[in-house]
Amino acid sequence: MADTDSIPETKEFFLDKPQSATPFPLKGCQNLDWGMKNRLSRIFSPKSGRTVMLAVDHGYFMGPTSGLERIDVTINPLLDYADTLMCTRGILRSITPATFNKGVVLRASGGPSILKELSDEHIAVSMEDALRLNAAAVAVQVFVGGEFETRSIHNMTQLVDAGNRYGMPVLGVTAVGKDLARDAKYMRLATRICAELGATYVKTYFVSEGFETVTASCPVPIVIAGGKKLPEKEALTMAFQAVDQGAAGVDMGRNIFQSEAPIAMIQAVAKVVHENMPPKQAYEYYLTLKAGAS
Repeated sequence: MADTDSIPETKEFFLDKPQSATPFPLKGCQNLDWGMKNRLSRIFSPKSGRTVMLAVDHGYFMGPTSGLERIDVTINPLLDYADTLMCTRGILRSITPATFNKGVVLRASGGPSILKELSDEHIAVSMEDALRLNAAAVAVQVFVGGEFETRSIHNMTQLVDAGNRYGMPVLGVTAVGKDLARDAKYMRLATRICAELGATYVKTYFVSEGFETVTASCPVPIVIAGGKKLPEKEALTMAFQAVDQGAAGVDMGRNIFQSEAPIAMIQAVAKVVHENMPPKQAYEYYLTLKAGAS
């Protein structure tokens, strides 16, 4: 039992200082619950409000993609340089070190392989398992305009309902099929639908014309997909243009792990995303790091 006689009198009420609370810096996320904000702070840097997500979830429909044949050898050395890892629960449990203490975005939809119609996805991970794995967010593919558009949107809204129940952010990933236009008009439609139906943040593709209208019309953060492998300077230029036009970061995979110097590349991408380093300077930084590692 506490010794009540030795308790000092309370006196430090700081009456001259109004109570303050640090505002949450992420676009459209001010009214989220504390737990959800805390998870998002493991994805987005509180200092810059941006993220470098390392995407290695390709195997859920593509199998052992080039550069991902041995994730323990090629990806684990990159983890120190990423803000967030985007992966599947199989990779997380079997290969990812349990000492990794940054945000994990867990791929939560799946079903068909590249041999089938990709838009026919279902929810593949329960919210309970995502919580068990200490995920910072779950990601679901949304095929706006695809054959199974309604199903994929319903997958997302089911995860949003469960995420709101347990404080788990949901990343809506806008998929672009071979028959869909990859332009600003389509990206505005797809990202806005995801945001309107409750996605905490959205992943989409960068477009060279009008991308600022995509980010402006989406009320939640947008991160861009890295897409196919580009020459390093082009990938750094794309990342710079995206954040300069309102993106909150990148979710980059092949442009990092298929680079000639992946560790140098992810550090150069981080300089662009978090420090607004111009592409030319970032490419020179990449070359310097690459030369030093050889």
